[in-house]
Amino acid sequence: MSEGEARPAGRAPTIRDVAERAGVSKSLVSSVLQGKGRVSDASRDAIQRAIADLGYRPNSRARALSRQRSDTVGVIVNDLSNPWFIDLLAGLAATLHSSGLSPLLTDRATDHRIGVSSITKLLGQDVDGLVLVGTMPDDAAIQQAAGQLPIVLAGTRDPKVPGTDIVVNDDRAGARAATEHLLRLGHTRIGHLSGPDEIGALRLAGFQDAMRAAGLDPETYHEPAGTSEEVGYAVARRILTAPDRPTALLAFNDMTAIGALSAAYDIGLSVPTDLSLIGYDNTFVAKIRHLSLTSVDNGSFAVGAQAGRFLIERLTAPTLPQRIHQVPAELQVRGSTSTPR
Repeated sequence: MSEGEARPAGRAPTIRDVAERAGVSKSLVSSVLQGKGRVSDASRDAIQRAIADLGYRPNSRARALSRQRSDTVGVIVNDLSNPWFIDLLAGLAATLHSSGLSPLLTDRATDHRIGVSSITKLLGQDVDGLVLVGTMPDDAAIQQAAGQLPIVLAGTRDPKVPGTDIVVNDDRAGARAATEHLLRLGHTRIGHLSGPDEIGALRLAGFQDAMRAAGLDPETYHEPAGTSEEVGYAVARRILTAPDRPTALLAFNDMTAIGALSAAYDIGLSVPTDLSLIGYDNTFVAKIRHLSLTSVDNGSFAVGAQAGRFLIERLTAPTLPQRIHQVPAELQVRGSTSTPR
């Protein structure tokens, strides 16, 4: 098609149209679009003018195929019903989008209902890499995937995958800071609703560090309570109705803290007058004014953003040694904690 010829109405311009308008070869246009090869300034200017004149938009899928990449990243969340992941996904998505990558999101908690593994499903869509958000059980599919493409763990240290980058917050320091806040307020009967896996163990260790440093037994009011509001409610109700109950509780996350809050109200305890309560993750739930839950901010947005950077770097340098990045935790004090009466 020469410069004077009209393109058929309704047809989007192609790379061939650009080449003909600029008076160059299709391969030279491809080189400019991909930023490869040596192209003279005159030819580059002619190609860019042709692109602007024609309104040509490069086909991102075609570009990806030419590089044997899909420009997509599989993101597997351990449980979408828990709000802690929202800020993390925002940070991750912002970083991926800035590099032309699109996240494909799946919920591992639904795998058993649909009968299809999230890992298998994403591998079938030829994703360039995987980000695992939140603790997940180790299985053969994850280990197998690690041999095929880069994987980054975000907000978790499990499962154990050799060579995989890890981005987490400082869970031990965060739990210790929360416990020290309760101690400074004057509480001595402090309980901990602990969570599972290595993250749960680190938060428990932080609680124990602070209690022992204060000369107190950390096991007096310690109970495993999982990660959900329902289990948090059941365990907290049992602890809070026992003789010589605790005057303060540190929960594994905000959802178990909300369960404990409901349990306290149901048995006639007022927060914070009768019970001080601290959550973890600083989700939007903790920030609701009516709840005003003191919580540990685990830097979820920063965790997600760094996980995205690690994955992008591994796409170009897959043999990098394993990296572990730890984001500082910071206690956000609100209205659910006060001095014991």
